[in-house]
Amino acid sequence: MDRLLNTIRPYSWGSTTALPELMGTVPDGTPQAELWMGAHPAAPSRLLRAHGPEPLDALIRSRPAAELGEATLRRFGPRLPFLLKLLAVESPLSIQVHPDLAQAAVGHRIENAQGVPLDAPYRNYRDDNHKPEMIVALSGFEGLCGFRSPAHCADLLAALRLPELAPHVTALREEPEEPALRAVFSAFLTAPAPLVAAVAASVAREAETAEEDRPAWQAYDRVARARPGDPGLLAALMLQHVRLAPGEGIFLGAGVPHAYLRGLGVEIMASSDNVLRCGLTSKHVDTEELLRVVRATASPVRVLRPAARGAGAEEVYAAPVDDFRLSRVRLSAGSCAALDATAPQILVCTSGSIRLSSGSGGSLTLRPGDSAYAPAGERVTVRGEGEVFRATVDAGHGHRHRHRRRKYG
Repeated sequence: MDRLLNTIRPYSWGSTTALPELMGTVPDGTPQAELWMGAHPAAPSRLLRAHGPEPLDALIRSRPAAELGEATLRRFGPRLPFLLKLLAVESPLSIQVHPDLAQAAVGHRIENAQGVPLDAPYRNYRDDNHKPEMIVALSGFEGLCGFRSPAHCADLLAALRLPELAPHVTALREEPEEPALRAVFSAFLTAPAPLVAAVAASVAREAETAEEDRPAWQAYDRVARARPGDPGLLAALMLQHVRLAPGEGIFLGAGVPHAYLRGLGVEIMASSDNVLRCGLTSKHVDTEELLRVVRATASPVRVLRPAARGAGAEEVYAAPVDDFRLSRVRLSAGSCAALDATAPQILVCTSGSIRLSSGSGGSLTLRPGDSAYAPAGERVTVRGEGEVFRATVDAGHGHRHRHRRRKYG
């Protein structure tokens, strides 16, 4: 078991204060958007050891069976299959979707064959993996997640009272769900500047005067103000507005358009960097590939709440993937929890003071923002008073891996 030294990513949408307030550090005036914990090659965590910091990805490559365990190695190859983050959102992220496994494998192979550099800004598939993800709120958290029903989309667009939107309102009310959502979404991605400006003005009016759905209108108004002139505003109007209380979460599968708007949370995902952006961004937007990947169906947002695992203090957030499992342990003074050791795990403290003890005799104290890594086979006992989130691999979904063929070595 080792303490981790992690990288903070200074993306422009990040908060200047949320992570410093959590971690008890002094803000430096720059945005601190994401604290990465894991072995992703873009910013691997480092283990603090006596001989100096050691990158986690290099350690796993040097002894994959010992670090990952045989079961995880067989299922995912010699890499940590998840990436854990603390996310601090001050302004809207880009609207984006992620591919499924088959789409990622094909897209990665095609772009490799075309000679597209891995770091090219116009590249879509930087690896061959999918990127399901989950966000759990630490503060009040807002986002956009999945398509509204066509009828709800039509009512919302009609409320803007813009003649230019009338054909789209008609399509949403009269055409079947999938082609209607896909056609309107496609049109909105390339909306002309005058229409974007007119929509922004109407959204601002509704944010002030609407009697229904005012929180959603206010969220769309913040989107318009954050990215003036961006046609992604119209795409955002088709997505469901979600508000999470601390401890609540949502899971985002392949093809689901989404964007985080504001708040502090714990995010976990499969270890991938495959993103197809739909708008609210100055980065590359590949509309043709995006429309191939996006799932143009409406479904209610399912807000996740953790469920107790056995008789212990660990509470698990259910997810339909085996790349990761996220759980929460909340301890009062004098209590403890023993965490199994079938797979590698990362633990991050989000409140209080937590003492970790390993089966090999080591111990660490974590305070908010601190994290630790334990390899497969290392049983960890958690004591103290506070809250810690635990990321590991979901061995319970191992049977699904029969359909996931990977090559490594």
